[in-house]
Amino acid sequence: MQFHSIDLTAWERREYYEHYTQQVVCSYSTTVRLDVSPLRGQRLYPAMLWLLTGVVNEMPEFRTACTAAGVGYYESMHPSYTIFSRENHRFSVIWTEYHPDFAMFREAYEQDVAAYAGCERMFPKPGQPENTFDVSMVPWLPFSSFHLHVAGEGRHLLPIFTMGQLSEEKDHLWLPLALQVHHAVCDGWHVGQFVARLQKKIHVLTQP
Repeated sequence: MQFHSIDLTAWERREYYEHYTQQVVCSYSTTVRLDVSPLRGQRLYPAMLWLLTGVVNEMPEFRTACTAAGVGYYESMHPSYTIFSRENHRFSVIWTEYHPDFAMFREAYEQDVAAYAGCERMFPKPGQPENTFDVSMVPWLPFSSFHLHVAGEGRHLLPIFTMGQLSEEKDHLWLPLALQVHHAVCDGWHVGQFVARLQKKIHVLTQP
C-alpha cells in the first residue's frame, strides 16, 4: 500500500479543503441511473465492484484520505463491500483485492464470498488494508435518492457507493447508484467525470 502525502502549502485545493473541513464541514450525495444493459449475463455485483474500483483508481480525488500521516492519496484502492445472509438477514463486510483483469478479480471475489457467506460477524475477513472504500447494495429498494449521514469530525474523505434495485424499461436495465463524497476533495465536476467514465466502462466491459 503506497500513500502519497500532500503538501498543504502547495496544494491547489488547500483553500477548499480547509473551508470544507473547518468552516463548513460538507459532504454531499447524488443518485444517478446507470444503463447496465451491457452487463446482462454477468453477475452484477462483482462486475460493478470491479468497474467502480477501476474508475476510483483513475481519479486521485476519489482516493484522497485523511490519515494519521496527514492528508494524501493512496496509489490504488480495493473495494470493501457488504454481503447479505439469507439465513439471519444480516450483512457482513468483506473486501477483495482489486486486479485490473476482470476474470481474476471475479475469481477472487467468488472465493471471498464463498468463504464468508452466512458468517455471524460484521467484519469476518481479517487484514483489511487502509486503502479500501465502501460499497453496498440494497437490491430490495428501487430508490431514486439515497443519503448517508456520516457522523464524526467530517474527515471521512473517501467515497461511499450504494446501489439499489434494478429496473427494466424498453429493453434497458437501469441501476440506481448513490455516490457520497466530501466537498473538500470532490466537486460536482469530479462526480460528473466519475459517472461518465463509469458508464463508458460499463458499455465496453463485455466487448471483445
